Amino acid sequence: MNQAAAVASQPLPSSIVNADGSTNRIWLSSYVKGVPADIDLNQYKSMNQYFDECISKFRERPAFVSIGTEMTYGRLESLVTAFAGWLQSQGVKKGDRVAIMSPNLFQYPVCLFGILRVGAIVVNVNPLYTTRELNHQLKDSGAETIIVMENFAKTVQDSLAGTKIKRIVLTQLGDLLSDGLNLKGKLLNFAVRNVQKMVPAYSLPGAVWLRSALNAGAKVKVKPVDVKIDDLAFLQYTGGTTGVAKGAMLTHANVLANCQQARAWVADQMSGKTETMVTPLPLYHIYSLTVNCLIFMGLGGRNILIANPRDTKRVMMILKKENFSGISCVNTLFSSFLDDPEFQKRDFSGLKLAMAGGMALQRAVAERWKEVTGNSIVEGYGLTECSPIVSVNPVDASKPLPSFTGSIGLPVPSTEVRLRRDDGSWADINEPGELCVRGPQVMKGYWQRPDETAKVIDSEGWLATGDVAVMDEKGFLKIVDRKKDMILVSGFNVYPNEIEDVIAMHPDVKEVAAIGVPDEVAGERVKVIIVPRNPGLTKESVLDHCRKNLTGYKIPRIVEFRETELPKTNVGKILRRELRDGK
Repeated sequence: MNQAAAVASQPLPSSIVNADGSTNRIWLSSYVKGVPADIDLNQYKSMNQYFDECISKFRERPAFVSIGTEMTYGRLESLVTAFAGWLQSQGVKKGDRVAIMSPNLFQYPVCLFGILRVGAIVVNVNPLYTTRELNHQLKDSGAETIIVMENFAKTVQDSLAGTKIKRIVLTQLGDLLSDGLNLKGKLLNFAVRNVQKMVPAYSLPGAVWLRSALNAGAKVKVKPVDVKIDDLAFLQYTGGTTGVAKGAMLTHANVLANCQQARAWVADQMSGKTETMVTPLPLYHIYSLTVNCLIFMGLGGRNILIANPRDTKRVMMILKKENFSGISCVNTLFSSFLDDPEFQKRDFSGLKLAMAGGMALQRAVAERWKEVTGNSIVEGYGLTECSPIVSVNPVDASKPLPSFTGSIGLPVPSTEVRLRRDDGSWADINEPGELCVRGPQVMKGYWQRPDETAKVIDSEGWLATGDVAVMDEKGFLKIVDRKKDMILVSGFNVYPNEIEDVIAMHPDVKEVAAIGVPDEVAGERVKVIIVPRNPGLTKESVLDHCRKNLTGYKIPRIVEFRETELPKTNVGKILRRELRDGK
């Protein structure tokens, strides 16, 4: 009997924290049968062992699909070994930082696992970074090697000043579609550069083409590297709970723990045959990296890589003949797909698992998804500093899931959570407080920033997330909002997520964001910025809808309409900060 079953029949306590200060894991009583309270932290010694296990089990299966081409686990291993050989031949050693600047293409997993194979540290880079952003990340990480898709080579050229970059590896869109002559890839590369004119002029003397590096590396015997479980695997850059972009130090242990936690959570949902996962979120983002790439590889999954999820028409063409079983998105991407007539008409008979994270899932989107697909979206919660998963709603194949609960679920195995009041004491059941997390997935700290690390991780290993949450009697969590996004109206706390969720239910609203603006009387007032689905939408219609669903002080005083989409992060999360800054 697992611990969850053991506590299931016990009366529910009134506190998350016991009298002796220990955590009362009341959520275990709500676990689905078979989900363990804890994972075996000694199962793997490194990400390399995990990768080798995946290859050994699934060598003949397709691992990734890109631009209509499949790559088997076996071919992936050959290319990873070749790239590791090239890295070692160039002097890359354990602990060196190697940056990857690529959209979702075969090149990404090949380079990722090649870097880990030689004990180096992966520095994930957003290909859409500006020169300033890239320069900061390269200087801060101390990366000496970068792999970049040629479309973004000009940005690399302009970002080199003050960095330690010694090696630049260039790749093109179609480079790894096949071995040998690769005629399809060559034609695609020619079209991208010469027909579509998508490659700005650049000059990077000494840069090496990835295919050349792989050919050279295939002739090199890779020397074994003693990679330990507590060695760093990733520098994953994030704004953190506050401040400028910092590198979250994620060890092999952190990421492997999160993979095990998630696999334990969804194991019964997947049949063991080859399941197909759609990956529209960029793999350089921690959510997609862990959930779509690493966890799904452990299940022997077939992963459809989407290079540009905002090109909905092309995405629908890619998925036209695919009867996929899993998909993970942020709320805005789910909404975008649902707006597409072709998506609405497709066959969803094979869909088993749709997962949402990265931002709050809105009721309107969740209910539309259930109506169109017949399946519910499973919402979870995480952050870069936690590799990223902290909590997920239960996944039980034997029971229909509700279309929407507003909950981010239960803490995953081997994870503790507490809610901290403003005075530093621990909050009780149904009392809001800052969500604090402790578990094997919590980062080692911020790269070369001990002071910043100390601000978010205390001496007992509790990470302060910066999110305000409440927990009910069964252990289910609900995010109230980011502490810094909270709006204070005449002494009352107003949480933007709630306002946005209500307004998004209006049928004529496509996108919405809520922010606080200064007010001489109330301190702050609520302002909403809306992108209408119907151009005839009026302020009075919005306010009338709000009056029916919100108490007086929560009703927006300012309603702004925009014709273009709201500013978002690279994964589609609306940037309230930029809206507050007038952008």
